[in-house]
Amino acid sequence: MTTNTATAQYKGLGKDGLGHVATKSGSVDAPYGFNTRFEDKPGTNPEEMIAAAHASCFTMATSFALAKAGYEDGQLDTECTVTLEKDGDGFKVSKSALSLTAKVEGLAQDKFEEITDGTKVGCPISKLLNCEITLERTLQS
Repeated sequence: MTTNTATAQYKGLGKDGLGHVATKSGSVDAPYGFNTRFEDKPGTNPEEMIAAAHASCFTMATSFALAKAGYEDGQLDTECTVTLEKDGDGFKVSKSALSLTAKVEGLAQDKFEEITDGTKVGCPISKLLNCEITLERTLQS
């Protein structure tokens, strides 16, 4: 079992408030607020951090699954797009769209699909999310 910690602070309320989010490791140390979430201002937002978490978790899970299946070398590049949409009076994360490009020596398309179907649903962040998860994948030779 592992545990990880992050902190968030928000000074002021609503649209006028300004936040700051940081991880214990120091890898995230950024401002956030209404303007970074909805107005594309510099800083981060929760959905961007979810996208980073999902992309990295899925990619690592796929890497380990490929290694377990006997593949020894390759490169995996994943982009994740998280969609936030209006839900009644609030908002919800409705979709996490993964897009993987892989180059793995000797990997057949059917095996690639089998492994990535498993890691799409099996990585810990996929298990955490309560939204539609899609996967586009390209296997390069």
